[in-house]
Amino acid sequence: MNKLQKIIARINRLFVWISGTALILMMALGFGNVLSRLCWRPIRGTFEIIGFLGAVTIALALGTTQIHKNHVAVDIVTSRYSPGWKKATAIISYLITAPFFFVVAWQITLWGINIMQTGETSETLGIIYYPFVFIVASGFFFLALILLFDLARVILPESDSQPEKPR
Repeated sequence: MNKLQKIIARINRLFVWISGTALILMMALGFGNVLSRLCWRPIRGTFEIIGFLGAVTIALALGTTQIHKNHVAVDIVTSRYSPGWKKATAIISYLITAPFFFVVAWQITLWGINIMQTGETSETLGIIYYPFVFIVASGFFFLALILLFDLARVILPESDSQPEKPR
């Protein structure tokens, strides 16, 4: 499992770096567009580019958010469960969510293949956007992998199966 942990940690670091870079580019483009509106004309295609970068930012941050358990959780009911019931609900949750996100990633990948085959481009700038769709799919595949890893950690708590947290 340690090799898998290291692979997950490396992928996570790469995805976090790409996600952060996309976020910085979105902010710079938004700021540049505001400035250009004041002085000249708005930057053409800003809305499209920010949309693509936003999708990349969010999709590639899903895995690290799950690793750090930073998703919003409402545990009004489950906080009163016994440890056995908490474990059972966690297992059920992971057994539902991991396959769900694998299916989501698979369907997004199929959509990306369709876009690639048809040669579809964005409206304003004519950007070939299937690579962005594949990046989003990879974010969901990675989230599903982390959820499976979390399932293994709940089922086999004595094993060190939790992914290494990024530095």
